[in-house]
Amino acid sequence: MRFDIISCQPDLLESPFSHSIVKRAQNKGLVEIHLHDLRKFAINKYGQIDDYAFGGGAGMVMMIEPIDKCISGLRAERDYDAIIYMTPDGQPLNQKIVNQFSLLQNVIILCGHYKGVDERVRQQFITHEISIGDYVLSGGELGAAVLADAIIRIVPGVLNDESSALTDSFQDGLLAPPVYTRPADYKGLQVPEVLLSGDTPRVEQWRFEQAVARTRERRPDLLD
Repeated sequence: MRFDIISCQPDLLESPFSHSIVKRAQNKGLVEIHLHDLRKFAINKYGQIDDYAFGGGAGMVMMIEPIDKCISGLRAERDYDAIIYMTPDGQPLNQKIVNQFSLLQNVIILCGHYKGVDERVRQQFITHEISIGDYVLSGGELGAAVLADAIIRIVPGVLNDESSALTDSFQDGLLAPPVYTRPADYKGLQVPEVLLSGDTPRVEQWRFEQAVARTRERRPDLLD
């Protein structure tokens, strides 16, 4: 799977993609991540990629021309299954969306900045608009890192035990149940007996019941 991420501050993305599972996925050749500095497509030698909004008002707007040049250049080299714009007013990200994106081959992610992009970019190029929450960040880079990480970890072959991803929160519409590890008794704090029983059907039933209870307590909207 290939990600082409367009940003006016690509250095912000170096660290998130240089460690842990995402780095291993790249080393295995399962994922490619390419960062593109939008300022290389600026309209002048000063690196301009933004301008004042028509009609006035505070804040700058990312211009259509540099974005057009970058996306058009990428599309001339390969076909893309999705061109995603990270924006606070996009569709809220959830595991169902992540699962769908993990089936794609080539994806462009455009990181918003300032007051956002010229609306014509959204009309002409963008296929999906994604938000990671009802709040505003300084730019779309952190959102792009969140989205890419969530997708990459469920790409087949990335995790050593693929069943691990299938038992994550939200995969079955529930929050994950509590988990424990050694020691079984820590200063009088006991691990539930059922987890030590070796009785797999009982363990699975307990985990399901705990997942439902935790979801009902913390995220009852998921049960609806």
